Amino acid sequence: MRNGNGDWHALSAGDLEELALPAGDDGIIVGLDSRSRPAVLGIHHPAPYDIVLIGGLWAAQVLALRAVATGARVAVETGRPRLWTRLAQAANGGVECMTLHEVGRVPPLGATLGSTVLVVRDCGARPPRGRVASAAWQPVLTLLPYLGPAAPRLLERAALVGVQRVSPDEAGPVGRLLALPALQAEALPTLAENATLWCTRTSRLLVRTVPTESETGLLGMPSRLDPAG
Repeated sequence: MRNGNGDWHALSAGDLEELALPAGDDGIIVGLDSRSRPAVLGIHHPAPYDIVLIGGLWAAQVLALRAVATGARVAVETGRPRLWTRLAQAANGGVECMTLHEVGRVPPLGATLGSTVLVVRDCGARPPRGRVASAAWQPVLTLLPYLGPAAPRLLERAALVGVQRVSPDEAGPVGRLLALPALQAEALPTLAENATLWCTRTSRLLVRTVPTESETGLLGMPSRLDPAG
């Protein structure tokens, strides 16, 4: 679980029994650590907050769906809307919680303390500079399918970076950009389909995302590789 200083900590089993997360809680459960304790990503911030995920569409869509479950709105900027349409229809359920926008066409979203908006940028490995940037109550999650030329700039300004399985050629550069210990960098090409190494500037946590039955029905089983389209 991430505290207000951006550090990760875990709850004991006893703490979990005493903790009841209300509807609309400010965190997304991104996965379980090696001891099956939950790791929670806070998305409700009174200041700009940038997240980068070097990984697959499946993981990004799970995060988007879980953000909606916390009461946030989600705006997806994507060049492949066909791969997001079914998810958006399921998330909305009669109320427009998730909207899809062409690349470079995201309108002002009106994020407020009572109406947080998560912007998901699914614009490939060379995403153009966003028309809508992170702001108070409006975090931006940029999905990078692999380590492209925009990665150094994006990682430098990100408050949180998630890394899924990368190729052996990418592991070294990713490790240097994130100042990872050598053993962690060398392990990146061996990560499981549902594993993500989440990194702040001061801490790291490897988690595995366990989908719910409804998430599996919508998105299929965990996959690092994206579908065609």
